[in-house]
Amino acid sequence: MLRDFYFRAKRVNDSGAFPRGLSGSGRFRYSVKQPTNSDLRVVNLNYNTGSTIVALSTPPGSGAIGVIRLSGPEAIGITDRFFKGKDLAAQASHSLHFGRIVDRSSGADELVDEVVISLFKAPNSYTGEDVVEISCHGSAYVLQRVIGLCVTAGALPAQAGEFTQRAFLNGKMDLTQAEAVADLIAAETKAAQQSAMHQLRGGFSSDLKQMRGELIRFSALIELELDFSQEDVEFADRTQLHALLDRISLSTTQLINSFRLGNAVKNGVAVAIIGAPNAGKSTLLNALLNEERAIVSDIAGTTRDTIEETMNIDGILYRFIDTAGIREETADVIEQQGIARSRKKAAEADIVLYLFDTLSGDRQELEPALDWLRALDKPFIVLLNKTDVAGAETVAIDEALPISAKLNLGLDELKRRLKRMIQSEEVRPGDTVITNTRHLAALQQIAAAVEDIRRGLADDIPSDLIALDIRQALHYIGELTGQVLHDRDVLGAIFGEFCIGK
Repeated sequence: MLRDFYFRAKRVNDSGAFPRGLSGSGRFRYSVKQPTNSDLRVVNLNYNTGSTIVALSTPPGSGAIGVIRLSGPEAIGITDRFFKGKDLAAQASHSLHFGRIVDRSSGADELVDEVVISLFKAPNSYTGEDVVEISCHGSAYVLQRVIGLCVTAGALPAQAGEFTQRAFLNGKMDLTQAEAVADLIAAETKAAQQSAMHQLRGGFSSDLKQMRGELIRFSALIELELDFSQEDVEFADRTQLHALLDRISLSTTQLINSFRLGNAVKNGVAVAIIGAPNAGKSTLLNALLNEERAIVSDIAGTTRDTIEETMNIDGILYRFIDTAGIREETADVIEQQGIARSRKKAAEADIVLYLFDTLSGDRQELEPALDWLRALDKPFIVLLNKTDVAGAETVAIDEALPISAKLNLGLDELKRRLKRMIQSEEVRPGDTVITNTRHLAALQQIAAAVEDIRRGLADDIPSDLIALDIRQALHYIGELTGQVLHDRDVLGAIFGEFCIGK
């Protein structure tokens, strides 16, 4: 394509003159071939998309309604073979049709169910193919009969995530949007739903598309310089390239920093409640949940194993883990195993709550416990329990929170502190939040590639090497969106986590 490019010549050629047709500064028209490196093209995975697939899209089991979905070139023709009503092939897309499902295998029309057919014709459908959705009564027997009729007529049982996989392969969405579909289905909180919807509607994709477009432009300009390498002409403004790298670096850093919050939104925050025996850990769990979930008694060592329950705090799911009391010496073998599990849960948790009994706790065990908590290198809160009881000892510990698990005192402040620990200061409302470890790894690779470009510019390396570094960054962006895939195993791993029928 022909484009206008501004340029500046850094030196004259061997004859002492500027390159033919060029002056010291100005503009000219030049036919630029966009980069054709294999890293920048969509890889043809040769998936068998010529077949028609079928699956139950609603949860299995009895219910008021069950929806069976077909997708593929024969979806409408297959349905017409056992649907008694209108000729579906002659109907308009995005229309509903009442009729009967009949089994003609015995030579007579055996009525199976009365249904409503939803018709979506290619390319204006979820998958980009012809799609038929059969809304049946929710009998498990009826649904299996209808699916059996579909298979007999030529449909293949769908694999996990195959409908969304076809939508991706047919260009209806990129890979980050496809992954957001699974996140939306699995969302258990408002925050998880909002994050998945933002990504599904292209919030993350838009950021990546802008990065990729600007990098491709500079790659084209730098490769154009290679055609004039003898004249040493510079078409890509290095100042603008530095500014672009700064923007990409800032954006990737913000996205990477958002993963802590995103992972908490998607998977929940593991919060281990630890402390000495009889410090009030089970009482705290019950108070947070507002129910008698854990057994509470005055006998030290009542909790022998971990108890885990979830709680939604302002849209984020927290998994509170009540653990066995930790003490240095005990002859009880079972209690020893419980203590070992407590330490293991604390090491695996995202946040640790350490309860200290201000009424009868051993101050000599407090400092070693704090040293152990600091060595875990993760957020923790020291809770000074039983401070409502007369005679409770005042303990001076930075950022410690006085509470009474028994009387629910200080628990609102505890919830506020838990929320602050998860929300990163770098993440602003409306920003894209990363919830996927695959995305995190690719963003870290993009950030490293941007630094390689930056170092190359600082070292004044040749333009062809700068172009290679830019291609590497483009490759990692393409891996995120699915424009670059090494093999079909990548898709298998991603869509294999979906439910069948989606």
